[in-house]
Amino acid sequence: MRFLPVNLNALLVELADLDQTLALLASLQREPLPGVEELVPAARTIFVRFRPSATSAAALVQNIVGRDISQRSERSSTLVDIPVQYDGEDLAEVAQILGITPEEVVRRHTGSEYTVAFTGFAPGFAYLSGGHPSLNVPRRSTPRTRIPAGAVGLAGAFSGVYPQASPGGWQIIGVTPVAMWDLARAQPALLQPGYRVRFVDIATQKIAAGAYPSSASGQKDAQSSASTGRNSEALAPGQAALQVRGTGLLTLFQDLGRYGQAGQGVSASGAMDQAAVKVANRLVGNASNAAALETVGGGLQLKSLGENVVAVTGADATLSVTTADGRRWSVPRYQSVALADGDTLAVGQPEAGARCYLAVRGGFEQPPVMGSCATDTLANVGPSPLAVGEVLGVRPALASAVVAAAELPPDNLPTLQQDVVLDVVLGPRTDWFTPEAVARLAAQRWQVTAQSNRVGLRLAGDVPLDRAITGELPSEGTALGALQVPPSGQPVLFLADHPLTGGYPVIAAVAPYHLDRAGQIPVGAWLRFNPILPFAELAPSAAVEN
Repeated sequence: MRFLPVNLNALLVELADLDQTLALLASLQREPLPGVEELVPAARTIFVRFRPSATSAAALVQNIVGRDISQRSERSSTLVDIPVQYDGEDLAEVAQILGITPEEVVRRHTGSEYTVAFTGFAPGFAYLSGGHPSLNVPRRSTPRTRIPAGAVGLAGAFSGVYPQASPGGWQIIGVTPVAMWDLARAQPALLQPGYRVRFVDIATQKIAAGAYPSSASGQKDAQSSASTGRNSEALAPGQAALQVRGTGLLTLFQDLGRYGQAGQGVSASGAMDQAAVKVANRLVGNASNAAALETVGGGLQLKSLGENVVAVTGADATLSVTTADGRRWSVPRYQSVALADGDTLAVGQPEAGARCYLAVRGGFEQPPVMGSCATDTLANVGPSPLAVGEVLGVRPALASAVVAAAELPPDNLPTLQQDVVLDVVLGPRTDWFTPEAVARLAAQRWQVTAQSNRVGLRLAGDVPLDRAITGELPSEGTALGALQVPPSGQPVLFLADHPLTGGYPVIAAVAPYHLDRAGQIPVGAWLRFNPILPFAELAPSAAVEN
């Protein structure tokens, strides 16, 4: 085993092969370690996120290194048959690569039983191992910009099914009508780690394609159900509400995120500035994990239907209230604000920071999706973005709820005028880069490009980061704040909606205490990275000494 640093609250365990990875995962699931909050297995690694107040990286290394990984993990008793129409656009090319006929590719693909090794990339996407040993083909040299939902593909030694339409580089050999991901199910992901899978040729078995629900229907139905109820007809008699008069660039429901769903390929998502959403809720007397609105830039306008108390935190934006008869005045951030019936609250363009958070006393009448109201824009999980004309119901406040006193806004929000400095922890793949590239990460300024969003900040520097190891990295778990480096050498800083796993090396990760700051960085800002520790593997001997 190798133990690689990821962040101050995470590490990566690297093993020799998939069998050892699954054996260690089974051991850690049978005998969980105190303080471990999440395990994300991949082809040869396990990403371990922990709570520093309950354990340490040194203690985890010392415990994990002693685990027995010689035994193969037990296979699940659950067997899932997946019917496939083998007419994929890459079927002939795969046959040519392997030197066999397309019919033989199908025979080998359907002739073996697979195991769900791990999940990632997208909700419901399962990496299937154990197929015919000859079905080992490289990814496409140029990924497709769109692969349809239900596409069955090969990449390396793995098979997989795309749960929703998305870009991808796998070799597509067919399509299944079965939904891999459906939020209407109690367990949305059809395939879970450890499940056994068989592919069945629809043509051979004479299975009618119409006998199965569309692979896209579950996603569509789930999103529709998440959006219902945003109209005045859904309000109870006398219920207060906020009517959307303007949305700005993008306004979403967010809370502290949905944790514990890694087994279904779902990351936590949640507010980009967690401290700001907690303060907004505290100011109006809500629980800190209540849903609030996250808006980017200016332009959000909400009209109060009935009387409401709101608070706005986060970015330094001007706030104003306009009454029904046209009177207008400014109101402060980080303070509860009473809105009378007909008052409209408007959020201006931020002068510092990028995102504002609005909480309302009592909380929004918004049903959770998978235990959270967070909207994951990459995974397409959670409530839909706000639209003009929608009516957001407000729940009655608890009698015990206390509106908090005003708080001082933060004074160090990122701006376009000054470089934003972020502390980073080097790892886990710092040694995949040249020493000059590692030094350049900290020495060079990086600008946030317009191709940035909740998934990540795309950065541009004068000189890209060169790799010392140019081979392909098997997909592995990625942390919030990870600096992943694609072949261009220009890093991407992963934010709240980043994928659970990634296939490009991560040179460093933003320290947890600077993640909220990262979530407030506007497009066009300049960044500098400050490594707080030299890169070094976490050796078991060091665990004993500490």
